[in-house]
Amino acid sequence: MVALTTLAAATGGLLALGAAEAFAHRRRLQQIPCRIHVAGTRGKSSVTRLVAAGLRAGQRVTAAKTTGTLPRMILPDGREWPVFRPRGANINEQVRIVATAHRLGAQALVLECMALQPELHWLSEHKMVRATHAVITNARPDHLDVMGPTDADVARCLAGMIPVGGVLVTAEQKHRAILEAAAADRGTRIIVVEPEAVDAVSAADMSGFSHVEHRENVAVALALLQELGVRRSVALRGMWEATPDPGALTAHEMDFFGRRITFVNAFAANDPDSTTKIWEIALREHGAEVDKVVAVFNLRADRASRTRQLARDTTFWRDADEIVLVGTGAYHFAREASRVGFSPDRFAYAEDESALEVFERVVELCGQRTLVVGLANIGGIGMELTRLFRNRRRLAS
Repeated sequence: MVALTTLAAATGGLLALGAAEAFAHRRRLQQIPCRIHVAGTRGKSSVTRLVAAGLRAGQRVTAAKTTGTLPRMILPDGREWPVFRPRGANINEQVRIVATAHRLGAQALVLECMALQPELHWLSEHKMVRATHAVITNARPDHLDVMGPTDADVARCLAGMIPVGGVLVTAEQKHRAILEAAAADRGTRIIVVEPEAVDAVSAADMSGFSHVEHRENVAVALALLQELGVRRSVALRGMWEATPDPGALTAHEMDFFGRRITFVNAFAANDPDSTTKIWEIALREHGAEVDKVVAVFNLRADRASRTRQLARDTTFWRDADEIVLVGTGAYHFAREASRVGFSPDRFAYAEDESALEVFERVVELCGQRTLVVGLANIGGIGMELTRLFRNRRRLAS
């Protein structure tokens, strides 16, 4: 009997602690008047950084957190702190971020959504963020094993994080009706960034970026910042000064013992649509005067559905002169490609090699003028390879 009484008391105490923490979290949220929740298949890390930079330029005390290539909290002065994850990634860390932003006196908080499963999208928004403004960049076929099986299901999954009585900004066109219906159900006003608005982002607007940014990301960020009262010129100035995500699309040229190599880091694009578009951009901007094109796929065994999609649903890489497969999912890619008629003999396999060994392997495959494009996954060896090429790039004279 005593044991049962003790257990009941302990359970009651834990429930009271949980209720107290939930109440404290809700109070912190209420004291941050502008809360922005950013989701989508591609571009959400970039948009999070762009919006936060635009708000800082508009003299708003702003904190932000990205969960892209490397999880980072961005402070109101633009400095970045790594996010400590003793037990791995978990959406509960958003509570810690809110507490830190509150302690820093943030007037605005921009959070990249880190959920995948549909129920976690809902939980993240309605229990942890309770956004005043939300962004869904796009809905493309990725993570179909948990968000699919179709891209329409991805859109429905993302719709779970649309706030109640807020504002939603999106550039999604194909599944626009799904998002509009969810927004209407929750009394949220939707701002759709039309293709014309993306086209209106000029070459002069894009020229201020030190990295390769996407017009659609800039257009989405500008639409939200305009809604928040930041002038376009001020917002752009802030965006230009923003630190890009470590996985941002970058290009590095190098002269390596008589070989001229251009390396394009596209590792962070991993759904079929985005990867194909970036490949086309890389060829258009850097492939005109090369004699060889090398595709480097960084593949993960724990991303089997993504690997299958890239191998079966895309064909752009088949035109490369050399195709290098690295990472734990290399043979899975080769097997899936062979099932659609592509000979596995065309691949160079480097699944067990270090980043430096892969770098040397790629250089061996290069001609006098070569374009090398990194694809599929930024994690692990993708980051290391990017660093190797970046540190050996030809500096401007």
